[in-house]
Amino acid sequence: MARLTLEVSRQPVRMAELSWKEVVLLTAVVTVCYWNSTHCGFVFDDVSAILDNKDLHPSTPLKNLFHNDFWGTPMNEERSHKSYRPLTVLTFRLNYLFSELNSAFYHLLNLVLHAVVCIIYLKVCQLFLDRKSSLIASLLFAVHPIHTEAVTGVVGRAELLSSIFFLAAFLSYTKSKGPNNSIVWTPIVVTVILVAVATLCKEQGITVIGICFVYEIFVAQGFTLPILGEIVVHLVRGKGNLPSWVLQTLIKLIFLMLSTLLLVIVRVQVIQSQLPIFTRFDNPAAVSPSPVRQLTFNYLLPLNGWLLLNPSELCCDWTMGTVPLVESFFDIRNLATVIFYCLMVLLIHYSLRYPGESSQVVIMALSFMVLPFIPASNLFFPVGFVVAERVLYVPSMGFCLLVAHGWKKIAETWNLKKLSWIGLTILLVAHTSKTIYRNWDWESEYTLFMSGLKVNKNNAKLWNNVGHALENEHNYGKALKFFIQATRVQPDDIGAHMNVGRTYKNLNKTKEAEDAYMLAKSLMPQVIPGKKYAARVAPNHLNVYINLANLIRGNESRLEEADQLYRQAISMRPDFKQAYINRGELLLKMDRPLEARDAYIRALELDKTNADLWYNLAIVYIELKDPTEALKHFNQALEISSNHKLALFNSGLLMQESGEASLRPEAKKRFLSYVEMEPEDANGYFNLGMLAMDNKENVEAESWMKKSIQVQPGFRSALFNLALLYSQTGMEMQALPVLEDLLHHHPDHIKGLILKGDILMNKKKDIKGAKKCFERILEIDPSNVQGKHNLCVVYFEEKDLMRAEACLSETLALAPDEEYIHRHLSIVRNKIAAQGSGGSLEQSAPAISPAKRVGGEASTESRKEHSSEQRQVSKIGDASEGDTEFSSNSKQSQNSLNKRTKKKSNKEIKEIEKKRAAALKRLEEIERILNVE
Repeated sequence: MARLTLEVSRQPVRMAELSWKEVVLLTAVVTVCYWNSTHCGFVFDDVSAILDNKDLHPSTPLKNLFHNDFWGTPMNEERSHKSYRPLTVLTFRLNYLFSELNSAFYHLLNLVLHAVVCIIYLKVCQLFLDRKSSLIASLLFAVHPIHTEAVTGVVGRAELLSSIFFLAAFLSYTKSKGPNNSIVWTPIVVTVILVAVATLCKEQGITVIGICFVYEIFVAQGFTLPILGEIVVHLVRGKGNLPSWVLQTLIKLIFLMLSTLLLVIVRVQVIQSQLPIFTRFDNPAAVSPSPVRQLTFNYLLPLNGWLLLNPSELCCDWTMGTVPLVESFFDIRNLATVIFYCLMVLLIHYSLRYPGESSQVVIMALSFMVLPFIPASNLFFPVGFVVAERVLYVPSMGFCLLVAHGWKKIAETWNLKKLSWIGLTILLVAHTSKTIYRNWDWESEYTLFMSGLKVNKNNAKLWNNVGHALENEHNYGKALKFFIQATRVQPDDIGAHMNVGRTYKNLNKTKEAEDAYMLAKSLMPQVIPGKKYAARVAPNHLNVYINLANLIRGNESRLEEADQLYRQAISMRPDFKQAYINRGELLLKMDRPLEARDAYIRALELDKTNADLWYNLAIVYIELKDPTEALKHFNQALEISSNHKLALFNSGLLMQESGEASLRPEAKKRFLSYVEMEPEDANGYFNLGMLAMDNKENVEAESWMKKSIQVQPGFRSALFNLALLYSQTGMEMQALPVLEDLLHHHPDHIKGLILKGDILMNKKKDIKGAKKCFERILEIDPSNVQGKHNLCVVYFEEKDLMRAEACLSETLALAPDEEYIHRHLSIVRNKIAAQGSGGSLEQSAPAISPAKRVGGEASTESRKEHSSEQRQVSKIGDASEGDTEFSSNSKQSQNSLNKRTKKKSNKEIKEIEKKRAAALKRLEEIERILNVE
């Protein structure tokens, strides 16, 4: 049997050691280029990945990182981006652990990671180039302006981390060839592990397997295209046996293929065999017909190549109308596509046809350029962008390798050596300057998107994002101009019209806002019989129904219309969680708590890990007068998110309201946690004071009330209850200045006036001062029985019996069933009769006393709620003032705080009855004394 004899040039693997000077030089260059990035904030995608991502918080279970996507959305949800990068999110979480949301440390870590990539890349270059050319390739890579999005943008860390393990995996594989072409399995196993890790940082990490294939075939084994052809022919004809070293190579490649297949299967399982949903605005070509789609996607290849070659006009967003569709074969841009493919074919032909080191450098450079770019190329499956500069991070390694190799060839020509060095120096300086300048674009969202508009004025998303940046600064008038321009650039952009509507709402132009929302609604895809609606609409576009409903429900006569909009959104997408949340809030407003409960329960079926939903359901049970279930659901919210501020506050309040002494320690613990998170909210300190009063811990109660007043001067409830505390503990004179402060801020505070008048008359014997208090009460509320009765007592103390009698008669008309008024009137009339028969007023019995306060301790609590137009849980219910005192809260935020009164416990009611009985006993004693006389 004939044997195949192959003559190949198998090059030994270069393994040069890095010198400390090279490491220091690369680190210094990276630091110079990117140090100013540490002054940048969180912009663009950083907001979703960092600021809005709960997976960064220590309170979120670590396992959630492996169930959620890069943005913190569960992978099983349709709105998930399907970007599974748990190890990258883990580094964000570590950043948060040490520096929370200090953006400088996030940018600093990206700078360090880029320096590490550059150093490892130098090691890779030394496998194919001499030391000098390798250093040049690494320097070109370190300063290339195309990398600013990957390095200065915090979310670009996915590229940086993936690249570290990507290059490490490749370096490990290069050690898998032993003596006599034997297989060294340890480096191969390490390679597979590193590939898996790289893939957990970013999906493109798996493409290093393809580069290992190319390396094994064309570098390690030295095959060329003719030799490969000979092997294939030999195998097809079945003649002879393959050499053992060829079989060894096949075994290695088969192992790599199986490992890759396993990783792909796992990745498909993670995304549950679902691709993310992108709109035509994200990638217009993806939904275009043939041949427009193919022509456009192929044109994007030379466009990306041009960005590597000439990174003068960089942009953070290339979606929507940035790159017009190539709609004809006669479009001049097709010429760029043809030239690009011709150049690639020539390079591939050169590298595969001819043996030698130069061919190997070219083929490896092309593999680094092409293979990692394939997942983002749109050629095999659509992605959510047209061009993204950060995905060129790894392909630029191949580009820089190719440039350095070309520079070496030029420099070896004696008459061009000096010119080559001059050109290289100019290129490095120009790229360094451009990179430093480009970093400043990422300082804020406004600077970033304005820089994008200088390059792409046909991108409605950029106009929208500038508007958002201005909106965040509450510059609504200027923001509106950018949103309107976005609708002109892209008239069918639903999101732009929604932005216009929201801004009009912020400007209190309700009619214009409704018109904008109605226009956005008219642009929604129409229902097609037999076709699933959910598959054709972006979930965030359905927010137009939410926003429109939220707008019109401000009109009490249009609540049913708003409910119809919520139900319409639900009918379009039965899994639209936010519609259930907002509808639940509306149903509560419409006094339909049972239906509200059902809406929240349905939302919880879609997302059981949403603490805000459990919180809102607890509020519903409060409306249903079921505090046990309410507390149960508050606890469920806290089990999911132990730092849920609203659940902490309201569950503590519910425990306090229950009157059960056994619950007070836990209530205190929750209020303490709340004030630790919200030190500027006086309500937390106030309720700690109320708890201390319940426990008869008067010194502690006084301290908390004073703290509450210190945080919020003029806090009505805290001032009144502090004065009441002093009054009940025999420190009436200390209560007076507190009451003065209360009445200074709230001059119409009736209960404060009653308490002040009582102290002035009974403790200070200031009849005139008391009289002013009671007269002021009647100015505010002429039908106030307690104030009018106490004024009658003042007349009695002034010995004006006729006026006292008339006053008590009027009071009796207001409250004919009050026995103590009957008795007092009888006392006064008897006294008048006695005086008329010659009796002396001076020798009469003690004066009748003012009626004591029978309403119990005035206490104020706030039932806080989470409010938002488009997301999170919505505000539930409005407080209405009852007999007890209300607190006020000057704090205004997206999560508004609504007030509710505190209900009396059984113990408090008993104490009130005791006070009433004592007051009546005193009246009886007065009556007895007068009758004796």
